[in-house]
Amino acid sequence: MSWTSERFARIKAWEASREFNDFIDDEAIYQTINETKNPSKERVLAIIEKARNNATKGDMLSPEETATLLNITDRALWDEVFKAATYIKEEVYGNRIVLFSPLYISNPCVNNCQYCGFKSSNDSMSKKTLNHEELEEEVKALLDAGQKRLIAVYGEHPKSDYNYIAQSVRTIYSTKKENTEIRRVNINAAPMFEEEYRVIKAEGIGTYQVFQETYHRETYEKMHPKGTLKGEYDWRLFALHRGLNAGLDDVAVGVLFGIYDWKFEVLAMLHHAMDLERVFGIGPHTMSFPRIKRTSDTDLSEFPYAMSDEDFMRVVAVIRLMCPFTGTILTAREEPELRDEMLKKCGISQMDAGTNIGIGGYKKHEEGNDLSIQQFAIGDHRGIDEFILSLIKEERLPSFCTSCYREGRTGCDFMPLAKNASIKHLCIPNGILTFKEYMRDYASPEVKRIGERIIIPKYLGMLRENMPLLADKVEDMLHGLEHGRNDCHL
Repeated sequence: MSWTSERFARIKAWEASREFNDFIDDEAIYQTINETKNPSKERVLAIIEKARNNATKGDMLSPEETATLLNITDRALWDEVFKAATYIKEEVYGNRIVLFSPLYISNPCVNNCQYCGFKSSNDSMSKKTLNHEELEEEVKALLDAGQKRLIAVYGEHPKSDYNYIAQSVRTIYSTKKENTEIRRVNINAAPMFEEEYRVIKAEGIGTYQVFQETYHRETYEKMHPKGTLKGEYDWRLFALHRGLNAGLDDVAVGVLFGIYDWKFEVLAMLHHAMDLERVFGIGPHTMSFPRIKRTSDTDLSEFPYAMSDEDFMRVVAVIRLMCPFTGTILTAREEPELRDEMLKKCGISQMDAGTNIGIGGYKKHEEGNDLSIQQFAIGDHRGIDEFILSLIKEERLPSFCTSCYREGRTGCDFMPLAKNASIKHLCIPNGILTFKEYMRDYASPEVKRIGERIIIPKYLGMLRENMPLLADKVEDMLHGLEHGRNDCHL
């Protein structure tokens, strides 16, 4: 209680003297939505064409243009949006899908958010914070499955404060098994003060995620009880501003769809991206769009804004048109069939695979949903190899690439490459190399067969046709991997 009360007082003091200007105007967002209803076919097609052109210019759509797309009622026009989303994603990043796994490290939490299994009042949740040895075991289990990229997830609690997060990141990076290791740790954790961000940055973290959950102030207050740390809207709204001020390279935004009206949330997320761009010169590295799911003590009937699958696909496609340079993350909350369909239509660039969100769940190898140790229910329980098989059957390139982080292509150095659509010239070669390493060490016979006969030749052939000198370099690295080298990257 003393930790919480002291922190709460510091947060209130920060809010009273914050230097950043508010960028969420509820009334203006509603007005934009209402003024763009029933758009003409000509207006919609013009916006779609602009979005396609933005793929190599790095511009975002305006709130008015985005709202126009969200207000489409003609199914044929939605087909055009889906085609554009696919085009833009492949123009910027190529037909590769970056794979990662979430690692839930601590679930005690001082907050009491209505939709969350971790909430402090949930007596059915088993509360646990992994110690050093337990965390090492989880990392080794993920290494055994072939994973190289993690997002570490923490509840907000004195047991998992910034010092614990820094120590856990150090443990993850230092854990080795058979000459392999986790090469990038992204973070999903509570908002922090600038000096705390600097401590975590020193451990070499990747992207730092803070999701606003909902940008609608009235709904935010209902979901997050007054007097809790998360109940402070402005403290959370400017979490990523403080992080970038403190020197973090990359930050990520997101909302929890199903809490409030999805049209409002998309436009608010755009305003967030625009303000980061205005203040710091870089937008969010990724955008996420989790949907609300059941927990051990949540009745989903209490949430009237739940989205249909059809609306969800449309929203995700619009986000790709809205921010062409931003990575988009579709999580294992969704069922395999829907994820596979959205891969085809919505311009997704990153997905988690082999997902287990139970505390200590990877070592136990438990399948299904044990909501006594999970924050929410997940829908896609496919292991990494099974998930990769589904990708390569569609001739997509699985990627475990972490080269941009380790070569210094982050923040202001990464964004120009994404905005002019040249990043794919690194994404594809590094995807080939990381997939080759996975096939060598972990893949099932069928994944190896398709990978060696179809995927590697296809993407190497694309390089050979368009960038022959780069293809020569990748071929040399592939030979190195075949003779035992690890971590070949550009």
